[in-house]
Amino acid sequence: MADNVIRLRPVRPCPICGRPSSQLTHPFCSTRCADIDLNRWLSGAYVIPAATGEAADAAPSDDAGTDGDGD
Repeated sequence: MADNVIRLRPVRPCPICGRPSSQLTHPFCSTRCADIDLNRWLSGAYVIPAATGEAADAAPSDDAGTDGDGD
């Protein structure tokens, strides 16, 4: 029966350790590597950089072009 199994996901290297990924824990090779990745997310190891204050100040504001008298 194992010969009839259709692989839905390609086998790729595990992003944590580099071993081939498992269908059960895709894209990781094991639950251990999945837990390591979850810990990295929860501890803040993966961070998306935010715009600095200078870049945010250079952006035009919503009320630019109005003279403030309400007309």
